[in-house]
Amino acid sequence: MAMLGTGAGGLAVAAIAQAGSESAGSKTGAVSRQTPIPVSGRDRLYTADQSSNTVSVIDPSTNKTLGTIKLGDQRVGSTYSPQYLGDSGVHGLAISPDHQRLAVVSITSDTVDIVDTRTNKVLSTTDVGRAAHEGSFTADGKQFWVANRGRDTVTIVDAVRGGVIVDLRVGEGPSKVVMSPDGTHAYVNHISKPEITVIDVRSHRITNRITGLGDTFSSDQAISPDGRELWAAHKRAGKVSVIDLVHNKVVTVLDTGPDTNHPQFADTRTGGHVYLTVGGLDETWVYRRTGGVPVLVTKIKNHGHAPHGAWASGDYSRMYIGLEKSDAVDVVDTTTNKVIHTIDIGQEPQAVVYAPAATTVGNTANLGRQGLGQQVRNVPTILPDGTAGDALDPVKGRVLEATIRPVSGLDMIQLQARRLKPNTVYQAYSTGVDGTKTPVRSFPTDENGNTPMALSFGAFDGKSISIEVKGEATPVQKSAFAAQSGMHSHNVKTADLLYCDCC
Repeated sequence: MAMLGTGAGGLAVAAIAQAGSESAGSKTGAVSRQTPIPVSGRDRLYTADQSSNTVSVIDPSTNKTLGTIKLGDQRVGSTYSPQYLGDSGVHGLAISPDHQRLAVVSITSDTVDIVDTRTNKVLSTTDVGRAAHEGSFTADGKQFWVANRGRDTVTIVDAVRGGVIVDLRVGEGPSKVVMSPDGTHAYVNHISKPEITVIDVRSHRITNRITGLGDTFSSDQAISPDGRELWAAHKRAGKVSVIDLVHNKVVTVLDTGPDTNHPQFADTRTGGHVYLTVGGLDETWVYRRTGGVPVLVTKIKNHGHAPHGAWASGDYSRMYIGLEKSDAVDVVDTTTNKVIHTIDIGQEPQAVVYAPAATTVGNTANLGRQGLGQQVRNVPTILPDGTAGDALDPVKGRVLEATIRPVSGLDMIQLQARRLKPNTVYQAYSTGVDGTKTPVRSFPTDENGNTPMALSFGAFDGKSISIEVKGEATPVQKSAFAAQSGMHSHNVKTADLLYCDCC
């Protein structure tokens, strides 16, 4: 079996190998021959829901959410109890080549669950490294490789029986593992160094390090179906490194936009394309592959906030985009590049995976409703000078975003700031209709005036969020804020950790 299922943003037609396709390895540069699989009621679309700690299960033939797989309590809940047994921070997804197993990575509990797609039951749970993020199955489906941002390792999980086979040291802050279409090589991007680490799958040896990427921090990456090209997204820099895997070199670095996140390849009737989510602009950009520098074709305006994970249907006729700050999925027609449907799902979707022929028609076995019907709302924001912080600049995005999400009887108040005063502490207030202000939390900005995420939990009954300058950030305040991002390592920098929770 030649084709692979990968994590979010990877190959969209992994199961096509079952139909007798042939695929050449990434080192040959040959184009794979694939048979499209039309959308049907046997297909499933999955999203990893970070705040409800669920996996949403969707029938793409009807665009209906069938239910959720509960892997832990909603965010907060009993998570802080010493007796807590569930997963926390459901974030990464990957599908096995035969589409019978779904791998789910939880970044806070550092666990990998293997789920049976026919029963929606967890087959095994494996404890892996620190700040585990995204990974891929091997070609035979027997192993799942996951990158551990906080331990400089890739953990190889036994996808059949569960448990750790081995940990591979690969360099600082590995973020995601994707596999070559022939299954011979694994490619690892990083959040602490501007390179792609190339590993021989059989021997577990590092065979190359592709350097010269556009930024140190790479949140996500994807490999083309023909194995010739890899795109590494640089979220905080708003760039993408396009890498030639035939010659193992960077072809170009694209300037994209704020919160550039998941690339996804799609070989449509009009040629090879890449769909790239740009969360800070609420857009998905479409590029045409040329064999050299790609060409920007169009920008799709998403029907919600913060597009994140993406995955195509088995025939590439649809692209599915998770909307992190809208608790929904956009369905894009790849012929017209228009959003044709938006599906409500669980809370704070991260990775998205599409699996053709994963189960039987109408199967809803063992699905619940946790996280459904509790959609987020994005409220107006006011800057210290009285201007609106949530006005969308077409290039730079919003200055201040405020997202309110109900979780476990509380409201999770999530703030994200760009282009404020550098190294400055701000006080955020819940502002009522009558102008009454209630303190929510204080937060510092980094050296660029950014705050990727600041969380607070309570009862929000205001109309908007306003902020005021509180003073210059001290080293102690910076350290305390970094600690709240929850993922510490002796090697990963504080600035990198601020981006780990939502990448």
